[in-house]
Amino acid sequence: MTFTTLDNVDDAELRVAVRAGAAFGDHANLLPIMPIEFEEAQRELPIVFRRSEDGDIRAYVLLGLDRGENLFLDGDRWTTRFVPAFQRRGPFALARGADGDAVVQVNRDDPRVGVADGLPLFRDHGGDAPYLEHVRAALTLLAEGAQSERAIHADWAAAGLLRGVTLRIDLGDAGGYEVSDVLTIDQAALAALSGATLERLHANGLLRAATMAAASLGNIERLVELKTIKEGA
Repeated sequence: MTFTTLDNVDDAELRVAVRAGAAFGDHANLLPIMPIEFEEAQRELPIVFRRSEDGDIRAYVLLGLDRGENLFLDGDRWTTRFVPAFQRRGPFALARGADGDAVVQVNRDDPRVGVADGLPLFRDHGGDAPYLEHVRAALTLLAEGAQSERAIHADWAAAGLLRGVTLRIDLGDAGGYEVSDVLTIDQAALAALSGATLERLHANGLLRAATMAAASLGNIERLVELKTIKEGA
């Protein structure tokens, strides 16, 4: 990968295609998301958590039941209104320029970069085009989320809200699946919160975020529906 900083003069005519697929990391049954994305994500996708080898906890959306399976992809497009910022960023990254300010870089080896049918990055008379504005927003969300997600997830764990589970999913005649090594928000523990812990989580917005993550598990029914359709086909 060759990441270089975008330049509104040298790259004035550069176009980038908006495409999804295995080559771009979309064919995964788990993709990371930030807590700030929970409100949008929970409307369509189940939110689960995993603990890394170093003990950090990260949030993910569950997209499929087999490794490398995203049931919310149709060809090179997502079928959901919500797409994780991790994927919305496309072939771009955020870096620090010589003056310390954040700059957008592009992976010029990515096959989506430089194609004639792509979207422009800059307006004809200067300034970011809508697609680059969209990319900047996704990159900023990821950068800001990375600074806060560890503390948020640690706070939930300390409050006893994260519970290790094995999700058992029944597909009837098509068999069943187990999704292991995940954590979910414990709804009983959430309902039992009281006193200073409840007040703190409510005051900093983490109570609402935990509630949304817990409610998102109802979307597993949609996963079952899509998987059943796929297996039937």
